[in-house]
Amino acid sequence: MTVGELTKWTVLRDWGPRKLAELADWRQNVVPLPYSERVAVRWGVLQARAERRGRPRPVNDTWIAACCLVRDLPLATLNRKDFRDFADHDGLRVIGVNER
Repeated sequence: MTVGELTKWTVLRDWGPRKLAELADWRQNVVPLPYSERVAVRWGVLQARAERRGRPRPVNDTWIAACCLVRDLPLATLNRKDFRDFADHDGLRVIGVNER
């Protein structure tokens, strides 16, 4: 999901070869979390619980949260507010990337 979102970002902003190369270099140090049935089930639970609370969450954000929750990993993000609901209700640990 995140790779797709990053790609969309670069296309919408007409990134040139230099910026695309910088992103590719940065991604070499990032480990993508694989899909699993456990992640799919957690995604379904997160989506249903959020909808019941009257706060439906975006599909992509929910996939990212489910991957982290299944593996008991914190989520590092520049946009903490998009994941606050998962932190408040589902136990997702969110780390702003500028925090130390």
